[in-house]
Amino acid sequence: MKRSRFAAPMLLMAWHASVFGRGVTPYLPLNLEPEMENQIERVLILAGKPVMSRPIAAATVLDALPKACEVDEQLCQRVARYLARFTHNNGVTHASAELAAKRGDPVVLPNRYGMDNDSSFDLSAQAYWQPSDYLLVNGGANLYQGKTDFTGSIISLGFSYAQLDIGYRPHWLSPMTDSSMLISTEAPTLPSVTLSNYEPITSLGLHYQLFDARMSKSDHIQFRGGYKSGRPDLAGIQLGVEPNGSGWSFAVNRLLQYGGAGRPSSLKDLVRAFFNPSRYDNTNPDLTIDQQFGNEQAAFTSSYLYSGKVPFSVYMEYAGEDTSRGRSYLLGNSALSMGIHFPRLWQRFEFTYEISEWQNTWYVHNVYQDGMTNYLKVIGHWFGDERVFNDGVGGRSQMARIGWDATFGGQVELRYRTLQNQSYGGYAYKRFHELSLGYSRPWHGTVVGGELDAGRDVFGGNFSRLAAFIRYDDSGVGLSSRMMEALSGTTAREDSRSELFVDAGINSYRVRSDITDESGRNSLPRKTGYHVAVGARTAVSEHNDLGTRVDIDNIESHSLVGIRLIDYRYRFNFPVALGAFLGAARYSLDTPAYGVYFGAGLQWRNVLPGWDIGAEVRYDDSLARDHVLPTDPQGGRPDSFYDVWRTTVAISRHF
Repeated sequence: MKRSRFAAPMLLMAWHASVFGRGVTPYLPLNLEPEMENQIERVLILAGKPVMSRPIAAATVLDALPKACEVDEQLCQRVARYLARFTHNNGVTHASAELAAKRGDPVVLPNRYGMDNDSSFDLSAQAYWQPSDYLLVNGGANLYQGKTDFTGSIISLGFSYAQLDIGYRPHWLSPMTDSSMLISTEAPTLPSVTLSNYEPITSLGLHYQLFDARMSKSDHIQFRGGYKSGRPDLAGIQLGVEPNGSGWSFAVNRLLQYGGAGRPSSLKDLVRAFFNPSRYDNTNPDLTIDQQFGNEQAAFTSSYLYSGKVPFSVYMEYAGEDTSRGRSYLLGNSALSMGIHFPRLWQRFEFTYEISEWQNTWYVHNVYQDGMTNYLKVIGHWFGDERVFNDGVGGRSQMARIGWDATFGGQVELRYRTLQNQSYGGYAYKRFHELSLGYSRPWHGTVVGGELDAGRDVFGGNFSRLAAFIRYDDSGVGLSSRMMEALSGTTAREDSRSELFVDAGINSYRVRSDITDESGRNSLPRKTGYHVAVGARTAVSEHNDLGTRVDIDNIESHSLVGIRLIDYRYRFNFPVALGAFLGAARYSLDTPAYGVYFGAGLQWRNVLPGWDIGAEVRYDDSLARDHVLPTDPQGGRPDSFYDVWRTTVAISRHF
């Protein structure tokens, strides 16, 4: 890879500060050992540690173990034994062999590095050598029928605040566990150079990740009047905060696909497109295809951990395939995802539910006509491989998963996925269904198990797959007795700083619609409708609260759902509190319109014990939908916008 122009400043930064902080850390395998990875996610939730990107650093999990052990000591000790393989100077961290048989139509297996169910085997392994605290060499490979890549082959150097990774490091820029709109493990891993930190910076818990990767060859890059061949680059960035002890995190993510076939690829081009995307991407009608920088995506993500009697994690992702209305802060062709994970229900059970909905044109592009793909597999959400290639229609997916620590030993997992693509693109898609049942357990220094998948694809074809696997499990090596004693918890402690609440009230609203152009704007008279909300918050200091909530309002007989990425409240010494919030909104029209909303509020706390009353003002900015239906206006501008001003009065009950 000719990455020197980007790698050199990263390397200099890591080398210059290598005397500070802890050394480098290895990463845990990503979507190669799902039965153990799920237990690691549960540990992090119980420890109040949000997950905003993957792969997860081993040091992050090790730091989280003591707090998690206070809640679930058995789970904690299983994860601690697994982590022990990463704590030596060298060793094998992962080895897995899977054999499978399938019937029916071929389908791409979600999040399996591009593998489909035609592959009768899947082999993967990783090992490492760490000669210094500040240097780590990791070797890895993933082999299935028709493809070999080197996932996990990484040279890492630097320290905890600036770790430089060169090689085949996976990237997953989302708190979602079953999907990621920007980048995931749906496609084979891209070779990349990455600079990031795993130890939070300052009490705000600042996190960053910068990477530049090389994509596979494409023969369909538009440049100089025709199709050209080349290998595009992919630049990514994540900037996030996670205030100490809050259990809340927020991040901004960007992807930029550029270069290849002689297209602009200088650092100057990259920087100006990053800071002014609405000017240099394909929403600017004044630019020709040759003048456009490339393909850009962005996402705002948030995660909140409730640490009460029944802990859970709520996380969300608001993403855009483009900008909207010529404003860089507005996301166009949006997607909204949300999930909830209960890591410990009734002692032995855990439950996860996730839902995603997206508008049209995801993973397709006028310049890079193979879209956001690597080896023709979509690099983001798995729905992109469950449709006719390059048919950029909207849709919705859902996933529900139940895990059980079986009384007879091992782990049982039942998972259901469903997907419905919209059919305005000319293809009559069926609803996708997939039901999976898996079981795994330790056995003589290994983990053995199997999984049965069955379902129906988006074209109506049936499929099924039966797989059996055996994985390396060095159960004889554990952490020192002193460390295990330190990790051993006493009794689970409920965090009294966290509370749940529900709101009910009315909203007074005014809608301004902009259907075809600004000269045709139409402002409707002010009306009223119902308002309900449910949320959770945690006191992060004497006066400050952070949390999340879902708002549902009735607007013009349509539901307007808001999901707050940031929900802040300041409590004065007297019963009054001030709040401010920012979130993503979904307006339920013939096809949904999406946008951002923000506002502020005033609340009188404990008017009666456990009861609050408050008022808020909100603004929904440019909720947008494209004209994709036959009943939509034809010709002219291809999208409509809706602005909504709201004032809400509500009674709130907190628990």
